[in-house]
Parts: sequence; structure tokens; C-alpha cells
Amino acid sequence: MRGVLKRTPRFAERVFTAREREYCDGRGVAAPQHYAARFAAKEAALKALGTGWSGGIAWQHVEVTNADGGKPAINFHDAALDLFRRTGATRAHLSISHTSEHAIAQVILEHADGDG
Repeated sequence: MRGVLKRTPRFAERVFTAREREYCDGRGVAAPQHYAARFAAKEAALKALGTGWSGGIAWQHVEVTNADGGKPAINFHDAALDLFRRTGATRAHLSISHTSEHAIAQVILEHADGDG
């Protein structure tokens, strides 16, 4: 991610929301690993929805935020939110982890009836 951000400065603006960029950029030299974790989370979210990047979904339609205390959350907007609702899911759970070299994310969609 460090190399991508350096080679393609507009990448962060295309892929990440203003709130995500503010969070990551506020991490100083660790910013690339936070960007990588959010990128992994966005991909995991779309895989959980079963579509990947199709059907009019844009990168910024999936957003990672942090609750007080740092717990990560996945938020869907626009076409991704429509798809989330069509799946019948009621909640999305996000787990992310990263080091300076690797990032991983998992998204689980919860349905009110217990089916996932």
C-alpha cells in the first residue's frame, strides 16, 4: 500500500472517503498500514454481499469507521447499502488486523432470522 500511495497520489481520494483518509493520515508513518486494512475490509464487505465490485458499487460506497474506543465498523452507502438491504442482513460485523507488512479483514453479515 505504501508503494501505491506514493506512485498514485489520487488513489486514496478515489478509494477512501474523506473520513477514512482523515483517520489514516492521522496515523503518521503508519498511515499505509491503516489504508491497507481499510482496503482489505472494503473487499471483504463486497465478498460478504456476494457481488464483488459490480452493479454500480463504487469504492466509497463501503466505508470503515471506528467507534469510541477504536472498534471498527463497516458502513454501506448508496448502491452498497441497497444491496445490503436486499440481502436481508440487519448488521455487518468487521474484524481487521494489520502489521507494517500485512492486512487482513473479515466481514460477517447477520440476519434477523439467524441465517447468514
